[in-house]
Parts: sequence; structure tokens; C-alpha cells
Amino acid sequence: MAVVICLGVYVGSAFVSLLDLVSAVRNSDVAQVMARTDLPRVRHSLVDQVVAAYLDRLGQKRPVRPLERMAINRIGATIADDLATKLLTPENLSVLLRSGSVRNAAENISFGTMSALADQDVSNIFVVLGRITPVKPVEFALELGSAEKAGSISLHFYGAGWKLSGINLPPLVLSNLVDRLPAR
Repeated sequence: MAVVICLGVYVGSAFVSLLDLVSAVRNSDVAQVMARTDLPRVRHSLVDQVVAAYLDRLGQKRPVRPLERMAINRIGATIADDLATKLLTPENLSVLLRSGSVRNAAENISFGTMSALADQDVSNIFVVLGRITPVKPVEFALELGSAEKAGSISLHFYGAGWKLSGINLPPLVLSNLVDRLPAR
């Protein structure tokens, strides 16, 4: 019985945190969106995606050894981190979650779109549960749609609740981001 109660509290807290994030996004409350976001984790998730897509673009579709990954993360991630930092300003993050538009407003560059978090129907817990994929015991991914271009977000247990910890971009958007990076 105690296990069922703990599981209910665990799932319930995730659902309530997701509702709060969606509400903040729909209300365009940038401060609340940022309060419900673990920005370093989101930035790291974008950097990892950009570096992986960059390696794919260079034709290196083999497993990367730990020493290579460390070198790539040191050198390549510097460029990707700069790009992710520009994409994750409070305003850009709020727009991305509200409209699905992945853009760098400062340079007036759009990289494409993904499904918007604001458009998700979170009123039915069973629909939401059907879109959730557990990643770790303290992290889950929420698919934003069934199409490949939809993308997903990740939430991570943090403190007394759950925070946005990742934005998983669709392949086309990643490709557009990587195309802006130097070829060598």
C-alpha cells in the first residue's frame, strides 16, 4: 500500500509540475517559465544534440570514444554552447515553448518549428501518460506529437518538484542549426 501511495505522489507531482509549466507557457509568463526550467540542463541537452548532429553531418556515424567525446565537448561544444545560449534567452525559450518556433531573435534567424508545449492537451492525465517515456527514475520525456517533426521535452525531478530539463529538437530543426556551423 505504501508503494502505491508513493507512486501516486510521484506521478501526481510530475503531472502538477507539467500543468504549472504549460499554464506559465500559455500565459506568456516568462518569469514563471524560467522558474520552472533548469536552464543549465536544457542548454546541455541542446549542446549534446547539436554536437551529435554535427558529427553526423561530418560523416562520422560511428561510436565516439571517450577521449574523442571529451575533445569534441571541449572544442565543438564551445560553438554549440554559444548557439544554445542565444536560443535559450528567456524570451526565445518562452516563444519556443508557446509557438514551437526555434529562433534566434537577436539575429532574426529562424531554424524551423516543432510542436508547441502550449498546444498540448494536459487536461486528461491518461492522454498525457500515453505520451510519457521514462528516461531515468527522476526524469521523463513528453512527446509533443506523433510526427517526427513534433519533438519532445524532458522534465527532471528537482528539489520539491519537476523542472524542464531538455528540449529534444526534431531532425530538420537540428539540421538547420548545424548548417549554420562551420564545416571544419
